[in-house]
Amino acid sequence: FPSQLKSQAPGNAEELRCLQVLSQQPEGSSLEELSSSQGCLKLASSIKAYVATVTEDIVRRSAVKEARRSYFNTSEGQLPPKAAGKPSAHLTLRPQSPTQDGNGRSFGNLSQSCRHAIARWGQGSLQAHVQNMTYRDGRLRVQQPGKYYVYSQIYFRYRSAGARDAGPQLVQCIQWQPAHGQPVLLLKGVGTKCWAPEADYGLHALYQGGLFELKAGDELFVSVSSLAIDYNDAAASYFGAFRLDL
Repeated sequence: FPSQLKSQAPGNAEELRCLQVLSQQPEGSSLEELSSSQGCLKLASSIKAYVATVTEDIVRRSAVKEARRSYFNTSEGQLPPKAAGKPSAHLTLRPQSPTQDGNGRSFGNLSQSCRHAIARWGQGSLQAHVQNMTYRDGRLRVQQPGKYYVYSQIYFRYRSAGARDAGPQLVQCIQWQPAHGQPVLLLKGVGTKCWAPEADYGLHALYQGGLFELKAGDELFVSVSSLAIDYNDAAASYFGAFRLDL
């Protein structure tokens, strides 16, 4: 008890009687109900002030302790975990030869116009990333179901001498392959170009994108009509997807 209480004679009859009256007071009653005894009212006021002081000190020390813990956690790099980012991926084209295309059975039965699956995308460049999705051998695999915007652009590079052999039609397809089943064509872009015979190169970019409902385990890949593509520009040929919360 504070000094005000110590100044009183301990254990006297009036003090004991006041404590007994205080213990019998109903919850929520005011000190004015003890006004018949000035000594008892003074004792009750002193007890109330002491309790308020002790409570305030406990709250203050608890706040200081919490602030210190937060400071040390932050200084040691123990930041609160952030919410996982939304699934997304952006891949850029890597060089490949016709022997590295996706003619194998692993890509399923593809139409003649889009028979070359692109099996080499890069995810380690400055422009590329994969987050909450997985990539392997030309395929993006969905881990979290939802509505995804899927897109791709291919920068075709035809030599004029080879245009007659390969044909001027440029085709780009985005294929969807369920966890169990054959590939399904999601998007198809076509460009028919005619370049001047004296031109060293004919260049054309095909872009397409669309919104689709995908399930966990679904895979996406890109196939083209020809692998005569410009592999030297990572900003020109790319493939990606990201989930939208709709």
